[in-house]
Amino acid sequence: MRAKVEEGKDMLKFVIPKGSLESTTMEILDDADLTVRRSGDREYHARIDDPRIEQVRILRPQEIPKYVEDGFFDLGITGYDWIRETGAQVVELADLPYTKTAVGTVVRVVLAVAGDSPYQRPEDLPDGVRVSTEYPNLVEEYFRKLGKRAAVYLSYGATEAKVPEMADAVVELTETGGTLRKHGLRIIDTVLESTTRLIANRESYADPEKRRLMEEIRLLILGALNARGKVLIKFNVAEKDLEAVMEVLPSMKAPTLSRLFQKDYYAVESVVEKKGINLLIPELARRGAEDIVEMPITKIIP
Repeated sequence: MRAKVEEGKDMLKFVIPKGSLESTTMEILDDADLTVRRSGDREYHARIDDPRIEQVRILRPQEIPKYVEDGFFDLGITGYDWIRETGAQVVELADLPYTKTAVGTVVRVVLAVAGDSPYQRPEDLPDGVRVSTEYPNLVEEYFRKLGKRAAVYLSYGATEAKVPEMADAVVELTETGGTLRKHGLRIIDTVLESTTRLIANRESYADPEKRRLMEEIRLLILGALNARGKVLIKFNVAEKDLEAVMEVLPSMKAPTLSRLFQKDYYAVESVVEKKGINLLIPELARRGAEDIVEMPITKIIP
């Protein structure tokens, strides 16, 4: 077992996102046994009762990449879109595929126009097209590669409301496209696909001790993400029914079997998706499974 981290020495300063990613991030950190504690929902200062973490701040994801790059924090969670937009030079420790509503999904930075617009493709847009966005750098890079000039207007919110009076098009982050459609907009291209990322300051990552602490934090977070949407199912089954049960039992690798003492029975354990468990359990019982137990899982470490 490794020696404990000395108080104040080689501890990490950690910044996590406020806003749309905040709730899911808090849940995942809680599952990782890195529970964030603060005095109120609007408090920007927080703590994690872990000897590896000295300080926790909750800031807008737009700000996080540069603050990590400049060394205000050793470790941070933000979106890949903001890493690209800010051009921050950071170490990407892990891709954390979660959004504000789900795990295992990505969000898109998209180009959208009014539903009744004649433009069907980005190539159809005229030179000097007016674009409203929170991503001016991404937009300028996109139109430069497209070989077109664009008048880019920085938006501080409600970007979709700028069409058609103030903009011909918007570049906006979306998960499903529902909000854009609700406001009468039509997506004509994807500028960037983005996921949540765990990032580190380059100098901090170059320090062997801090890197070790970062890798331990990374392991816990990924373990919590791996366990999302999964449960452990345990049951007993007679040897004569074992093959029939195994035909329908999913698992991550292979189920664990143990013969019961002095019985022609096996104890079976398997990690399965929570989705569909309502159909799986009755089917297992029909095929001979007994004493079925479903248990929650908070971490799976590969």
